[in-house]
Amino acid sequence: MAFQRARSEEQREIRRRAILDTAGAMLAEMPVAEVSLNELSRRVGLAKSNVLRYFESREAVLLELLDDFLGSWLVDLADELTAGVEADAAPEVRADQLAEVLSRSLADRTVLCDLFGAQGGVLEHNVSVEVIKRHKRSALTRLTDMTGLVSRHVPELGDGAQSFCLMCLISAGALSAYVPPPPSVLAAYADEPALGVLNLELRDALRVSFTSALLGVLPRA
Repeated sequence: MAFQRARSEEQREIRRRAILDTAGAMLAEMPVAEVSLNELSRRVGLAKSNVLRYFESREAVLLELLDDFLGSWLVDLADELTAGVEADAAPEVRADQLAEVLSRSLADRTVLCDLFGAQGGVLEHNVSVEVIKRHKRSALTRLTDMTGLVSRHVPELGDGAQSFCLMCLISAGALSAYVPPPPSVLAAYADEPALGVLNLELRDALRVSFTSALLGVLPRA
């Protein structure tokens, strides 16, 4: 892909989108930690200095992708919750169904979970205050949207809905770091089957985490 110099705002937006789309394609092939600015520049067909005209760092690109992926997920989640949570079921049943839908949906989106896992320790470093503020404003809007979706199906969560949603996203990032295990860990499990209890499937681990969190925020009878 080769670009001419972007002279209009429309051309600049096309260039920004191409950088984001290319980074997104790289994340389908490799974990966040392996995405480099040099390789991104090579694939998008721009000098690294030109990529930096649009995004101040690799981390700034990935933060914007995190917001894009989160927004797309929430659109899909609205339909998944409608299909997976029975409107007239008891609160405990709906909470269990909510945990099931959320765990399945996030486990199917490993790139999103990987980005959440890198957010605090990696992506929010090497970026300016302005980039952080823009990212956090957008993150708060996404969290509000997710809270509205969850509250629609389990209104009994009340004021605890937002905290539950935030903990869901943090848990997805933290737990995804263990899945899949590296070859040495898998070999250890094979050599000592008793150690296999520590081997996590992301969907199962998320479901346990979400269910436990729901038990903490649902009102007691």
